[in-house]
Amino acid sequence: MLPNNKLTLSLMEELVLSALIGHELYGLEIIQAVREATDGKRRISFGSLYPVLHQLEKRGMVKSHWGDETPEERSGARRKYYAITSPGEAAVREAEAIRTRLTEWKPLLGRV
Repeated sequence: MLPNNKLTLSLMEELVLSALIGHELYGLEIIQAVREATDGKRRISFGSLYPVLHQLEKRGMVKSHWGDETPEERSGARRKYYAITSPGEAAVREAEAIRTRLTEWKPLLGRV
């Protein structure tokens, strides 16, 4: 189990980290992944994505590096790629486990 400061994830942080499991993505790809995985019900703007990524990087849950594509390959701005770290994966797994335990929870008999 992670220390409490590592465990606490906002929904946005959890979505971003989940998108990064098994992938190294740049900002637009993260936005697209979340939109597609939620059938458009959850949308992330660039303005909210990058502060979340910065905070997750500060907490050691993601790492980043600048891409080395040529200007022709990237057709515009230089891309910064993000990958989930072991602590980030552990935080997502712990959040998933908590949700599972909550859905399986049954109240004690005789409780009012």
